[in-house]
Amino acid sequence: MAENENPITANPPAAAETAPAKGGPASEPGPARPEAPAPAEAAQPNRPKAAPPTEAAQPRGGERRERPGLRWRRRRGPSPRSGESQPPRPAPRGARPASTEWFQDLRQERLRFELEEIWNEGKLAYRWSGAITPPPPLVEPRGLSREQCLEIFRWMLLNRSLELQLENLYKQSQVVGGVYFGLGQEGCSVASAYALGAGDWMAPMIRNQGSLLVRGFRPRDIMMQYMARADSPTGGKDGTSHFGDLGPRRVIAPISMLGDLIPVMSGVCLGERLQGREIAAMTWIGDGGQSTGVFHEGLNFAAVQNLGLVLIVENNLWAYSTPLQKQTRIRDLAIRARAYGIPAMIVDGTDPFQVYQAAHQAVERARAGGGPTLIEAKLMRMKGHAIHDPAAYVPPPMLEFWRLRDPITRLEGWLKQKGWLEEGAAEALRREVDSETLAERDAAEASPMPPPERAFEGVYCDGCHQPRPRFLGRGGRRRPQAES
Repeated sequence: MAENENPITANPPAAAETAPAKGGPASEPGPARPEAPAPAEAAQPNRPKAAPPTEAAQPRGGERRERPGLRWRRRRGPSPRSGESQPPRPAPRGARPASTEWFQDLRQERLRFELEEIWNEGKLAYRWSGAITPPPPLVEPRGLSREQCLEIFRWMLLNRSLELQLENLYKQSQVVGGVYFGLGQEGCSVASAYALGAGDWMAPMIRNQGSLLVRGFRPRDIMMQYMARADSPTGGKDGTSHFGDLGPRRVIAPISMLGDLIPVMSGVCLGERLQGREIAAMTWIGDGGQSTGVFHEGLNFAAVQNLGLVLIVENNLWAYSTPLQKQTRIRDLAIRARAYGIPAMIVDGTDPFQVYQAAHQAVERARAGGGPTLIEAKLMRMKGHAIHDPAAYVPPPMLEFWRLRDPITRLEGWLKQKGWLEEGAAEALRREVDSETLAERDAAEASPMPPPERAFEGVYCDGCHQPRPRFLGRGGRRRPQAES
């Protein structure tokens, strides 16, 4: 095997391709098996048999007496050569990909760099080694028209412009709490959410403001939430990105305990199935969150129940200040999907067309009852963990390498080369997006702070909704007792 060859994507031995499954017929008849030679005892009838084991040869853990004329032998089940048929293995539930299709690497370049720990003036630091090369061109979009590509580009511009205003609001002490940025991850957030349909669900994390915009939230909603204003989605009772919409947008609010959204979204898929629908439920997690125990529990539950979970692992190389190589020895986090028996894909997270292609494929598989999919997006968090983190631990050459892979710059250059975006049109679009964001900021700042008496509202149901039966019983009849 080559030095950097992925053991999972390497070609299997030829014998594994033609070996029949246990208990099933072979794909084609092979040569007749030669008869096994007679046992040694039958060939030499006068040879004395071995004496029974002595006490010294008995295994530890308790006494065991030998009966005359018998040998203790552990039965290992029927042998395939003994002529006894093996029970067939149960077929997996749902559409399961073939062994050659479970893992797809859609990238056009392989990252080759290393991080080395060093001591600099008595402090731990990291030295980056690798060539700073230009990125490859974007892949051709599949299933996307010119208007859709321009729409994705506009969402990405709005995402970045929104975060710039959030940074300004924080520096003006108008934000309650911290601010989390998705700089460099706009293409992944926007393109993945763009693949969802109106009947699907999603649960974003702190760096997925772009997905919220695609799903129908306005920039003022996000800014008012950070400012804890009365007109925010939570009425000023929560901050940062902790809000959602259980109505038409179908958005589950983020959970601070990383990984907890995976079992929650698996439960959303299960709830929809109980109502007779197979849907896709998308959520995101970072490389650090993938190291939590609930990641395993939730993903394994989704795999066993064959639920339509679409899990996007945004491998941005840093879990706060811990680099990826200090969390795990594997380079590709997507190969963990093999342990759960689900398909996986690796994409360039700064190429929105790759992200959309993988997300669209996973969403279609989920709706068809094909079960969960894990997508690893390779990208870089271009700022610190939050606005209070200067990210001084990141080596400057590493930032320069990923600055060349800015998703907005790459998509803008592709659109111009394609002839779908003129030079003057690009600048006009930027001015339009910036003007929209400033108007949204003015509306957010005009929202008042919530009055103290509203703290008791929304704790208990006071007629805010009408309970009705949700689940169907046998024969399509509604169960009156199953109210929610």
